[in-house]
Amino acid sequence: MNKFWTILSHTYITKVKTKSFIFSTLITLLVIAGLANFQSIIDLFSGEDTNEIAVVDESGVYTEALQQSLTAADEDIVIVPFDGTIDEAKDAVEVDEYGAVVELAVSEEQIFDATYFANNITESGNQMVIEQHLQQLKIAIATQASDIDEESIAEIYAPIAFETVALDESAKTEEELNQARGIVYVMLFVLYMTVIMYGQMIATDVATEKSSRVMEILISSAPPITHMFAKIIGIALVGLTQIGLFIIVGYTLIRSKQEELVGGVFELFGVQDTSPMIFVYAIVFFILGYLLYATLAAMLGSLVSRIEDVGQLITPMIMLIVIAFLIAMFGLSTPESTFITVTSFIPFFTPMIMFLRVGMLDIPIWEIALSLGIMVGTIAILAYIGAKVYSGGVLMYGRSGSLKDLKKALVLGKKEK
Repeated sequence: MNKFWTILSHTYITKVKTKSFIFSTLITLLVIAGLANFQSIIDLFSGEDTNEIAVVDESGVYTEALQQSLTAADEDIVIVPFDGTIDEAKDAVEVDEYGAVVELAVSEEQIFDATYFANNITESGNQMVIEQHLQQLKIAIATQASDIDEESIAEIYAPIAFETVALDESAKTEEELNQARGIVYVMLFVLYMTVIMYGQMIATDVATEKSSRVMEILISSAPPITHMFAKIIGIALVGLTQIGLFIIVGYTLIRSKQEELVGGVFELFGVQDTSPMIFVYAIVFFILGYLLYATLAAMLGSLVSRIEDVGQLITPMIMLIVIAFLIAMFGLSTPESTFITVTSFIPFFTPMIMFLRVGMLDIPIWEIALSLGIMVGTIAILAYIGAKVYSGGVLMYGRSGSLKDLKKALVLGKKEK
């Protein structure tokens, strides 16, 4: 047992001290800090842009009506009547005296024509708001000119009352589904990235030790099975350290800016009012998914002697993860489909797809227990086979990089015993 902890601590400390770990952690923390302060950064670089819009109105009657419409809608745009010519107004916009200028030209057919002048039309926020309110103004004027009751027009343009009601009392509401969809999407992406990253790290680490002949010393001092699981758990602790830092920093920043970050992206992704059980299931499925793929990665990594061959050999494993992720993305819109239900019980897909179903549906507890049982059983079987392959694989040197070497590794593993 002492040898197990020695290898585990050596793996953990070595990985945490690497430049790649330190730099990737720092860069990710900077990205998290940037996202938390996104609005402040945007405001910092937005300069002194003004929301004052000059209006050159030939009729002299539409400007006030436009301002009233914007004020009633609580729009942060100030309309300023411009007494000069349109050319003078353009010059004022070019020197940033106004954000833009709108020319309202009288037209008998359309009541008025509008032209929007700005230094940069890529930012279409104010432009769209002005256009919408001018359209409403045109409808109001046309209604008055045609002696049509405004209330009748309002009823015609009013949106239809459409409500979605689930007959199943246990079904989630549309609002709950949207929140669950957002948080599930985030968790699926985290599962996808971490399993690929740390699984590849295990395979590469084993291949590195073999290529430097360190493996011969290690297996002479500790059984290969001890070495394999010490390495898997050691790198798991590296991952938990990194993810823990991200969570602590992210949570601290969100708490410090709680009032500024209400709604918006955080409401879209379901961070607000999310059930704690979602995070519990995310942790459970993450750990089981990691153990499943990490065991497979360690087994495959033991078959190669050169770091260059790692990518080729673990490609099938990465493809399994990618397929699981793509199925989960499809399931976000159709979580109740038979295809999603069936694939959620396939062990290599369970961490993502069963978590998707748990997050978005109210499924029976026995289905969750069954999927977890199948996963644990698969991990045990894979660990048993992987230990035998690992025992022989670490003794294999020379050109290798094919799944056909599994048989050779199993034979060497039996001889080792």
